[in-house]
Amino acid sequence: MKYVRYEKDGNTHFGVLENGKIAELSEDYVLGAERTGVVTEEQDVKLLAPYIPGKIVGVGANYKSFLDAKKREYPVGPRIFQKPKTAVLNMGEAICLPDASHEVHYEGELAVVIGKTCTKVKKEDAWDHIFGYTVINDITDETMFKEDVIWARGKGCDTFAPLGPVVVTDEIDPEDAMIETKLNGTVVQHMSTSDINFHIPELIEYISSYMTLEAGDIIATGTPAGVGCLHPGDHIEISIEGIGVLANDVK
Repeated sequence: MKYVRYEKDGNTHFGVLENGKIAELSEDYVLGAERTGVVTEEQDVKLLAPYIPGKIVGVGANYKSFLDAKKREYPVGPRIFQKPKTAVLNMGEAICLPDASHEVHYEGELAVVIGKTCTKVKKEDAWDHIFGYTVINDITDETMFKEDVIWARGKGCDTFAPLGPVVVTDEIDPEDAMIETKLNGTVVQHMSTSDINFHIPELIEYISSYMTLEAGDIIATGTPAGVGCLHPGDHIEISIEGIGVLANDVK
């Protein structure tokens, strides 16, 4: 199933995308919803970020190829941080660079959407707490990070979490899906999620041992090798097998 959030006639709706048509849902699909009977052509609406989470929990340096390229030691546990929901950006809208002189990176990632509120989840039970998956571009201002040492500002700027185009529930193998990032048409990242260091069940177990994960929260699971700088005028596309393409311009 492919779930979307969209704007029509100035109002925001949730829906199910099937063969170019959107079946409207009565409410938030993560919390449970029914079809209203209203069907709209996809081309007649504006697709928004498919969900606005309560929080985004990111995982840094979580792909073996990334760690190897940077010549870093493998961490003994996940390195987590948070991005505010105000950083979420719709597909097709512009990523805003805080300062033209800053070193700002793209990071194509698989995002996990939590399906029900949970705490202290065991990894063997983790899959039962997932609603679905989407694509996130974990934009990072490396200049801010170097200045601050902590990740809050460099990860949390407005527009620093492009999300979309859909949330899928059963069209993807999250353990072996290809991530590909194109910058101005050139492939810069191309790696399977099988390259991940700490796998999704381990991440859910680790994160939920410290903080409650609520329904709709998102875990950004890390990025493979190939991250690089964004500049005004760039066009960035991130695709994940089974989900689709997240595309944004940069200004």
